Amino acid sequence: MKIAVTGATGFIGRHVLTELARHDVEVIAISRHATPGAGGVQLDIRAASDDAFERIGRPDTLIHLAWGGLPNYRSLHHFEQELPAQYRFLSNLIAAGLSNLVVVGTCFEYGMQSGPLSEELPARPDNPYGYAKDSLRRQLEYLRAARPFNLTWARLFYLHGEGQAASSLLPLLRQAVARGDSVFNMSGGEQLRDYLPVSEVARCLVALALKRADHSVVNLCSGRPISVRRLVEGWIAENNWSIELNLGHYPYPDYEPMAFWGDRRKLDTLLETR
Repeated sequence: MKIAVTGATGFIGRHVLTELARHDVEVIAISRHATPGAGGVQLDIRAASDDAFERIGRPDTLIHLAWGGLPNYRSLHHFEQELPAQYRFLSNLIAAGLSNLVVVGTCFEYGMQSGPLSEELPARPDNPYGYAKDSLRRQLEYLRAARPFNLTWARLFYLHGEGQAASSLLPLLRQAVARGDSVFNMSGGEQLRDYLPVSEVARCLVALALKRADHSVVNLCSGRPISVRRLVEGWIAENNWSIELNLGHYPYPDYEPMAFWGDRRKLDTLLETR
């Protein structure tokens, strides 16, 4: 089997490549930047030509991670520029023969809905990023009705792990510890979220891709809510760091509800890990 990965040099992409290396598949790593290795293809999907499917080696499956404009979730770029470019790229691949597509979505597609979020809930995006992602999903579903292909839409919740952006919570905490700060500024920390290690997300994405089936929307989540405060306190305890939390220094984000997490039952059924 031949599997291509867009965004291969990104945070998730590097872990997906590591996971794919454990399987007997041919891997095509696609990135806007120079990609190391014999299976690397340098390609900007926003400027991809109509022969992109040939250029990336006619893969059996595409794991599509690439998306520009992050982490600014409120930027109009997401639906003014990114959405049309993304759909044009993916629809061209499908027209040329791609039969299996796994696309990373976002929990922001659920919008301001609180509590446990299952795939059966209607999407109600509340920021431009969530809106653009959900719009791409809808476009691909219309396309699938006209030109059948297998689609898995993997809605990611929150991730942490090696290689994440320096502005993310865990890297910021590590930077504060490295500087010798006595306190770490953060929000009140009472918001409930759903976190997974990025290595586990990569494992799930690869497992879903290898099935080559039409799964539609699937939550990639832990299914276990945890407060941000407890999460940070856990990191501090695990690493024996000496730093105090300055809770309430930052306001809570206004683009997400105070308490939400993913329903993981569909994912567990697909991966047969119950």
